[in-house]
Amino acid sequence: MKRVPYSIQQSIPPSASLGDNVIESGFEAKPVPVKRILFITALALINAIVVGVFAKALIYLINFFTNLFFFGAVSFRSASPSDNHIGYWVILIPVIGGIIVGLMARYGSKGIRGHGIPEAMEKILTEKSNVPPLITFLKPLSSAISIGTGGPFGAEGPIIATGGAWGSFCGQTLHTTARERKILLAAGATAGMTAIFGTPFAAILLAIELLLFEFSPKSFIPVVVACVTAACMHFLLFDSAPVFPMPPVSVPDKNAVIAYAGIGLIIGLASVVVTKSVYFIEDAFEKLPVHWMWWPAIGGLAVGVIGYFAPKTLGVGYFNITQALSGSLAVGVLVTLCFWKFVSWAIALGSGTSGGTLAPLLTIGSALGCLLGMFTQNLFPQAHVSLPLAALVGMSALFAGASRALLTAIVFALEATMQENTFLPLIAGCVTSYMVSFVFMRTTIMTEKITRRGVVAPDSFSPDVLKNTNVADVIEREAEKNKIPLISTGNTVGDVRRWLTGEGTGYGYKTLLIADENSSKMIGALDRDAVFKKDISGMEKITDIASGSISAVYLDNNLWETVHFMLKSQQDILPVIDRKTKHIIGIISQADIFKAYNEHLQSDSHRHQNISAKRNALKIIIKGKQFFKMAG
Repeated sequence: MKRVPYSIQQSIPPSASLGDNVIESGFEAKPVPVKRILFITALALINAIVVGVFAKALIYLINFFTNLFFFGAVSFRSASPSDNHIGYWVILIPVIGGIIVGLMARYGSKGIRGHGIPEAMEKILTEKSNVPPLITFLKPLSSAISIGTGGPFGAEGPIIATGGAWGSFCGQTLHTTARERKILLAAGATAGMTAIFGTPFAAILLAIELLLFEFSPKSFIPVVVACVTAACMHFLLFDSAPVFPMPPVSVPDKNAVIAYAGIGLIIGLASVVVTKSVYFIEDAFEKLPVHWMWWPAIGGLAVGVIGYFAPKTLGVGYFNITQALSGSLAVGVLVTLCFWKFVSWAIALGSGTSGGTLAPLLTIGSALGCLLGMFTQNLFPQAHVSLPLAALVGMSALFAGASRALLTAIVFALEATMQENTFLPLIAGCVTSYMVSFVFMRTTIMTEKITRRGVVAPDSFSPDVLKNTNVADVIEREAEKNKIPLISTGNTVGDVRRWLTGEGTGYGYKTLLIADENSSKMIGALDRDAVFKKDISGMEKITDIASGSISAVYLDNNLWETVHFMLKSQQDILPVIDRKTKHIIGIISQADIFKAYNEHLQSDSHRHQNISAKRNALKIIIKGKQFFKMAG
């Protein structure tokens, strides 16, 4: 069989029967049209307004059920179940709430169970961000009943789930891609968080760290617009003051920063205990010989019993966080918030009721941080630790350690208190907590549940290796390309058959590349299986059964574009051509791409010493001796 040599310097026009424009080359990844980004951004803005209304409605619902169950009043005014005077009836009310939520979960939608963010992550990672529309309405209603009957949760988890469900619903009713639905879901979820707390920057970071798993303009812009809009809704419907006001904080000295880092270290250990305890209790519920519909009622019984002896553990309890941040709570109250709030919340959440994690973590963390601050003040008065700041560090550090949303935790504390002097202590405390969590936990309180279901959540933001590697970087390292033949247009099908079953038995690709006998220009491609079709005699010329076009790439195309072009053209090898002359200058295969990717992975794990201290010391000694010898 005649084969065209790999490198041909001369060129003549290709076969007239195949034409001169047969090469479909230089695949370029099409950018998302600006109009499309603007459309998704506008939709995210509108959704943020709707979610802001949902947030206000959720607060009203929580107030309504709290007043109804604990005070026997039909009212939407703010009320705390800890102020009740119903005696032993307080034990029964959370049970009633658990029964209602269990019935709603079984006969409405099982998706209302849980605390919101893990469920949103799972929909993004496994179901192309398709959330059942019913969740949009059942989640806030079930959460309002759960919290209004004494559940130790906050409003932020349910509204995050509700906002995400609404964003997904809008995406499903329109012609959108899975990526656009993910953006709308994340924008809706973070708009919900912002509408409750008035913390837009923290919500943006939450989207990046826990929902989007990326950082690009096409996703970043809609989320930012949604969060800013939701912040305006917060100011309009709620208040413009800090959601967690605290006394002014002075600039801490170096001793204080070290002390806050130590507090963060202990809080990090607490975050490990909290996370593992929640899922230990959840496993225990899984072993109960009763239907899961009744588990929230069982969890409600524990909430009621604890609430009878420690009323401050009931309900949302945002005021508990504010009091802890004031630094004025007694040790007994702090212990109650730290321990009994944790026990009540862990049991309730483990039972599968509808609730959230952020407010309980903030409450437990602020109480524990304040206790550790008292301890530090007594043992190390020279550290100049402030109790309000210790409580704030504890609050954010527990969230950072349990969720590993490090930047979100730091910025949330800043925005929620509007105290700029807390920045350095927050970094010190949150980073140490994050490090401890990273060492002792493989997953987080947000990812453990979905990890058990076989869903892998991204845990890092690394550059795309394929997008950062060009075709030129790969083929320059491939000296064996000459072994890949180019089939001549003068060959018959029989010639190619004999070559494939003889000399060419080692040819490992399904694509055969065809070039003119005297040209370095590509003029066609052929699937090797087509050569062995029974209805082909073998006397036909190879050009008679070849495709009239050949897909190729340029040297400056990256490997990400190359992979997409291979998928588009169904070719496992692509010729690399010169942009100006259209002459072939190389060939790239799937194996080459895998090899380049593997080399990148190996470079991350391979240790190499570029500078030897011992060798450099010897050089200095030798040169020193030479210098003194010359001087003498």
